Amino acid sequence: MLDNIQSTTQYIKNRIGDFEPEIGIILGTGLGALVNEIAIEKQLMYANIPDFPISTLEFHSGKLIFGTLSGKKVVAMQGRLHYYEGYTMQQITFPVRVMKTLGIKTLLVSNASGALNPAFKKGDLMVIEDHINLQPDNPLLGRNDSELGPRFPDMSEPYKKSMIDKALAIAAENNIICHKGVYVAVTGPNLETRAEYKYLRIIGGDAVGMSTAPEVIVANHMSLPVFAISVLTDEGFPETLKPVSVEEILAVASESEPKMTLILKNLIAGL
Repeated sequence: MLDNIQSTTQYIKNRIGDFEPEIGIILGTGLGALVNEIAIEKQLMYANIPDFPISTLEFHSGKLIFGTLSGKKVVAMQGRLHYYEGYTMQQITFPVRVMKTLGIKTLLVSNASGALNPAFKKGDLMVIEDHINLQPDNPLLGRNDSELGPRFPDMSEPYKKSMIDKALAIAAENNIICHKGVYVAVTGPNLETRAEYKYLRIIGGDAVGMSTAPEVIVANHMSLPVFAISVLTDEGFPETLKPVSVEEILAVASESEPKMTLILKNLIAGL
């Protein structure tokens, strides 16, 4: 893996010149418009980057964006990868390792997820303070390379508390409803049954989604501070559960995205 990371990183460096990103951003389902706020210097299609997995979802662009946002040099993944697409956990998290090798010091992650906490509503935002990983694989399985990180990385603070506090303060200052909660990562791609939603709430989940945990595990393995935020696009409340389509999820994500963008822009400015 280390050889692949280094060769991919070198390929990218050859195309971005002396640009050195400070912050990495992973944009989740329906949340790619933050790219419009970036003063773009370079764009690379995933398909043209050696060893880089290609997003199979029609609503994920599959671009690596380099530019400046809120005065900071950033690299943004416009389109993330999911386990349900058939990729291994190592493939899903490969871009995080490449971004770290390119020089990022902080990773920001966004996703669309379903609300489990009845106090949360569709269209609200939730800063992730912790997660429960129910996905059936782990990106750290196999032989560990000590150059990438330790065999048994600590996960007592997977999401940086100082960034959580700053984001919540930014939301409050701008009258944005933004909760703090626990994200449950599941495999997908189907949404959950009533019984599953009930179970996920019982074990401590405030929101559920199909991503994020693998990237966060690898970031912590590489000692990379993480901030993550969810747009709550649907409600997984067993008593009032209604069918939901991906079109509805994307519509809610698009409607709520400006609030998320404002928080991320102001958070980045203070890093």
